[in-house]
Amino acid sequence: MPAEIRTVTDIHEIGEADWDKCAGTANPFVSFAFLSAMEDSGSANADTGWQPFHLVVTDDDDTVAGIVPLYVKSHSYGEYVFDWSWAEAYERAGGRYYPKLQAAVPFSPVPGPRLLIRSDHPAPERVRTLLIGALCALPERLGIASLHVTFCSGDESRAMEDAGFLPRTGIQYHWYNRGYDSFDDFLGALNSRKRKNLRKERKQVRDAGYSFEVLSGDDLKAAHWDRFYAFYHDTSDRKWGQAYLTREFFDLLHERVRDRTVLVAAFRDGDMVAGALNLIGTETLYGRNWGTVDRTPLLHFETCYYQAIDIAIERGLKTVEAGAQGEHKIQRGYEPVLTHSAHLIVDAGLRNAVARFLDQERHHIAQDREFIVAEHSPFKQE
Repeated sequence: MPAEIRTVTDIHEIGEADWDKCAGTANPFVSFAFLSAMEDSGSANADTGWQPFHLVVTDDDDTVAGIVPLYVKSHSYGEYVFDWSWAEAYERAGGRYYPKLQAAVPFSPVPGPRLLIRSDHPAPERVRTLLIGALCALPERLGIASLHVTFCSGDESRAMEDAGFLPRTGIQYHWYNRGYDSFDDFLGALNSRKRKNLRKERKQVRDAGYSFEVLSGDDLKAAHWDRFYAFYHDTSDRKWGQAYLTREFFDLLHERVRDRTVLVAAFRDGDMVAGALNLIGTETLYGRNWGTVDRTPLLHFETCYYQAIDIAIERGLKTVEAGAQGEHKIQRGYEPVLTHSAHLIVDAGLRNAVARFLDQERHHIAQDREFIVAEHSPFKQE
């Protein structure tokens, strides 16, 4: 039995050593370094609608056994699993949807663990049961209508479904390294038409005068971050109406995660005109943010997708996860995979309506995925 189950409003109350013993090293987005940069930079706090409220399970010897990165949300921005229609319906019926609880990585549609369990714990299943039980108890205890766990693993989603959560699926597009020695080796796995198209796209970008640098560690300078932040801010303002991340976040990211950070910088006539920020896990390259002052469409494909494949092959990584949405990725060798989330709805009427919606949505998503693979896969048919 645990000595304590509690919530904390500052990640530093848990501390880096205990947090990372639970988070592990595979996925940098759940690391203390990344999430503390979110909090310390003012990107994720009460003012931005992401008040930290991390759940902690402690053993009777004061050892931190498990953690859930949890936030009190006053809106649904920056989540990438959309529940706006649920909120509208509930509030139209007289309910109060916000604030809600969100177990997630702020502003990051990156699949990964959300039930973080100490790697050397003798009873990890017991800790997971305690974490899920504590999540189930929180909404009613706090008078909150719902709790959402987004981009969790499939195993976590199934375990939470057994505890009463509603499961939800989505689609992302990931690239898989099947032992390729080079980009040309990867192209050899594609059918002739798609192979020619990818080569043509890459050539057009080079012929237009673009060059690229892959920057990481101490090669990344303040000037690169200044330029990239301007790109990020411009892109965010145009697409979402606001930039979620502060400039200080990128300084803290460089300070704390520099060895796992890769910035693909695009240059034209000596000027940096675009950039794609990636983080590296033990097996995966994660596309994080992109921005540009150049509106050439092919520049996006090269900077975000093809350069990422080059990096993954060079470093022997197994996967590239290039962010949310984007059916155009499948034409470029990225394959549709299911993502998972779990949703705890307190009000019975809203829960029943959401459950019906999710049943239909899962059916359509499964059909869409099958169709995409059958009709649009660029790979050679065996």
